Amino acid sequence: MEAEIDRRIRHFTAQIGSRERLEEFYGKSIVAIKEEFRDMIRMQMISKEMETSITEDVRVTPNEVRRFFNSIPADSVPLIPTEFEVYQIIKKPSISREQRMMMRDRLTEFRNRILRGERFSTLATLFSECPSSRNGGELGFFGRGEMHSEFEATAFSLREGEVSQVIETSHGFHILQLIERQGEIVNVRHLLLRPQPDVEDLERAQQFLDSVAQLVRDSVHTFQEAARLFSDDPSGRVGGLYTSPFTGNARVSAEEMDPSIFFVIDRFEVGQVSNAAFFETEEREQAARILMLNERIAPHRANLEQDYDKLYNMALMQARQTKMEEWLNQKLRTLYVRLNGRATECTFEYNWRQ
Repeated sequence: MEAEIDRRIRHFTAQIGSRERLEEFYGKSIVAIKEEFRDMIRMQMISKEMETSITEDVRVTPNEVRRFFNSIPADSVPLIPTEFEVYQIIKKPSISREQRMMMRDRLTEFRNRILRGERFSTLATLFSECPSSRNGGELGFFGRGEMHSEFEATAFSLREGEVSQVIETSHGFHILQLIERQGEIVNVRHLLLRPQPDVEDLERAQQFLDSVAQLVRDSVHTFQEAARLFSDDPSGRVGGLYTSPFTGNARVSAEEMDPSIFFVIDRFEVGQVSNAAFFETEEREQAARILMLNERIAPHRANLEQDYDKLYNMALMQARQTKMEEWLNQKLRTLYVRLNGRATECTFEYNWRQ
């Protein structure tokens, strides 16, 4: 569930412009926003699981996709905006041993100060580099499988009030304190420090990717081969393909695309490879990246040749909706629903008054 909450936060952040503006809009911290979303998202996920169990056997054939497309009135065929297929190679600068040791030593000192009587929440507010610092480092309740394995194992091993040793995750270095445990969920506060690469580390990452870009331009490697060999990002396993953060599709519209990518590739020729540039990852870490525009698809009315995947998904969605309506209408014959007050005056999509 935590992953879904984070996905929603990333979506809203992209829409509004920054995490700070999102917090200003809601009038509360990211941690508090997540807590507000938690129950709603839990119910949505339960509902989605039920819907999936009902419709998991629904399939559509190519002929059914074609019939679906042909059933759309000519003036209602969706307009597909300009889309791009982009590949990326990401290099995260190495963190020096001295930086890592400095982070450990600093957190060890914070831990000792807490053991001598200082409040964990005060130190987290003052020094933590996690957005939860605005809430004294408190993360709210989470269960197993919702956090990084190292973080989670430490959280579930603590006694109430106990402060952990320094641990490392992909986000940085942490110390944790257990606030409360209720069965298989825990609430902890934590203090996060992120080791920062120095200028030389960043320059080395940039120079490395510039050399990789030149190998691609010289046809020593294809971009996809270079991504598999050199990228530090999981997308490297699939040749560096950049996918929509909202739909997961390989063809990405300008509205869905990270603006820092769009502004680079918008004027590119197909096949052009960028020079290395710095950017901030979703984990708010500095990294370097090169990009290649693999394809630009001009705006057009949807058709089976170019947009089969989209039309397939639309036809599948319609088939699943039909299946859900059949299931619900069958259940309504035996399901008791009580309508109170003004609800009796409402118009419903389904006939609850059966």
